Amino acid sequence: MNDFFNAANWEEAWKDESDLKISRLKKNGIDPARAFDNKAKTFNEQSFSEEGRTRSKRIMNWLEGQGVRFENASVLDIGAASGVFSVPFAERGARVTAVETSPPQIELLEENISKFADDQVKIVPERFEDLDVLAKGWSQAFDLVFASMCPVIHNWESVEKLLHCARKFCYISMPASPSEHSLVNEIWPLVTGQPYHATHSELGYLLHLLYLKGYAYESLITRETKTTEVTREAALQEALTWLGHHRLPTDERNRNLIADYLEQAYPSGQVVIQEGGRYGKVLIRLQDQNMYAREI
Repeated sequence: MNDFFNAANWEEAWKDESDLKISRLKKNGIDPARAFDNKAKTFNEQSFSEEGRTRSKRIMNWLEGQGVRFENASVLDIGAASGVFSVPFAERGARVTAVETSPPQIELLEENISKFADDQVKIVPERFEDLDVLAKGWSQAFDLVFASMCPVIHNWESVEKLLHCARKFCYISMPASPSEHSLVNEIWPLVTGQPYHATHSELGYLLHLLYLKGYAYESLITRETKTTEVTREAALQEALTWLGHHRLPTDERNRNLIADYLEQAYPSGQVVIQEGGRYGKVLIRLQDQNMYAREI
């Protein structure tokens, strides 16, 4: 029972699990920050569709309901992609620093922020993991640090780096349950001979360590789903990416196996994919933390 309240043990367990996952990806030649470069255009279209904007607005409304104010606020958006949140942050009057390294995402981000004043949204094309936040003057420099579904968050040390940049609030979102993906459920048995069993999420480590370390925070878990229609070639590439993430061969045999299945199952040439799961949103209140420290 004592181990349950030992933060060091939880930090080590999270780090070990994360290191193993990252090692598997690197062994398959996958850089998590660049794994979805080929989906940048599709992701951008989905993000700025009516459904995508509604989803972004819902999250921002929740943040405002917790006391976050965007007018004249400074926001650090880590893993900004094509601006799915950087754009609405700026639309509500925030000054945004958008960290993004994917060239196709940066190109789309530049297009999406072109309507704002030159100094309202600043793009930093560098890996957050490699940045020296002290040298950049980012220590407690931002009213809100925002990281939504970002591979930057992979252990407690990475969380502390985000917290170090925040003056008032830090928002982190992560999967709260194994992800659901209809294409994976179809393809996985063909390749492995077994049904697909997703791994658990890392949200439990984050929430428990925030609790053990005395942070004030709000959390919300929602269930979300979406349906997309892609070409057979795009579906094939997505399936191969998933195999690589799980250390399965992406060789000619599996490519042909999947391609043949998609041709038979989707003769129209369009593949309908259903994705979903539970997602956790965590808003850490640094201003409350600092106030408590001053009172002590």
